[in-house]
Amino acid sequence: MKNLTVEQSHQERQANSSIPLIDVRTPAEYGSLHAESALNRPMEALDLNSFPFSKDQEIHVICQSGGRSMKVCQKLESAGFEKVVNVEGGTSAWNDSELPVITGKKAMSLERQVRIAAGSLVVIGAAVGHFVHPGGFALSTFVGAGLVFAGVTDTCGMGMLIARMPWNRA
Repeated sequence: MKNLTVEQSHQERQANSSIPLIDVRTPAEYGSLHAESALNRPMEALDLNSFPFSKDQEIHVICQSGGRSMKVCQKLESAGFEKVVNVEGGTSAWNDSELPVITGKKAMSLERQVRIAAGSLVVIGAAVGHFVHPGGFALSTFVGAGLVFAGVTDTCGMGMLIARMPWNRA
């Protein structure tokens, strides 16, 4: 897998307009801000059986900051795609570099939604454990263990669940 900065990706795509830029964020994130000419193929709904690009075609993959695009690049390579490029820094870096973007309705990032959900569940578990029944602390413990697991494996079950929620769909 090849890594390019947002500037390098933009230059390569300007020189060769047949190179697609695949944005793997949720439709809501994509709708709020995306690189000009990026195509939305959400990571959680990516179907390689109906992927519209050939395995020998160069493909640039972008997300918010680089984590999801890296995972999708690995998935594409495992499926036999030969020229997969991870765009480092993602849409955040693309926008910060003042490269062309399309803006729409502002949406909350998936990462922020996960932090809000996890924090809320920890507070609810602690409150239930303190005021109602000590078993409520189990919720806080479960969420904390999930966060540790997500950090160690770089896989977030809560993020995958939240990405499927109706407000994160097109």
